[in-house]
Amino acid sequence: MQSISTQEPDVNPTSPTTAAPVRPKHKGSAQLFQNPVLERLSHTHIALPVGIFAVTGILSMYYGLTRGFMTGLGALGLFLTGLLAFTFVEYLVHRYVYHIPATTPGRAKFQYTMHGVHHEYPKDKTRLAMPPIITVFVASLLFFIFRFSFGSYAFGLLSGFTFGYAMYLFVHYAIHAYAPPKNFLKVWWTHHSQHHYRQDEVAFGVSSTLWDHIIGTMPSKKAE
Repeated sequence: MQSISTQEPDVNPTSPTTAAPVRPKHKGSAQLFQNPVLERLSHTHIALPVGIFAVTGILSMYYGLTRGFMTGLGALGLFLTGLLAFTFVEYLVHRYVYHIPATTPGRAKFQYTMHGVHHEYPKDKTRLAMPPIITVFVASLLFFIFRFSFGSYAFGLLSGFTFGYAMYLFVHYAIHAYAPPKNFLKVWWTHHSQHHYRQDEVAFGVSSTLWDHIIGTMPSKKAE
């Protein structure tokens, strides 16, 4: 006689949807949008966003100094504070936004569009930064956030923050576009390569390894 199980079937499994590991492709580019205009706008030359953030930083510092909102060492201190703040924000965004767990189809699509496509096509030079339209929007948004939050200190802080953003974009582009140099700068290439090719759950700093050291997400010397 066939036994009858009294256990109810699990009709609502709770196991999360996880993204399959992506094998990096060193040629080609992914198509993110069916609309040809949106698809074209998703590509950009790195000089445009780097230039936009660099100019924003220069103008912010110039305006703050010439209008008397800051002077001398105070301006330098605000600049360095803004720069340090950017490295921390860079770490947090990379770790918790760009690598958000793909527990739902919506999250999986968001993660791939924002960052997963970069892991699949790490050598695609046209997708190493936001398009100019979004870059201008982000730079403007940062100005209003800093101005509202920090008052007259905003100009020095914003200068350091946006300079850090420009530096991050340039460093990230150089890592993916050029061979590693034979000097101390090679540490950037090595650190980011660990994230792409061995341990994507660590090494979230790009322009700096500072927060990986502090928070404990430095890559191990030997892969598990």
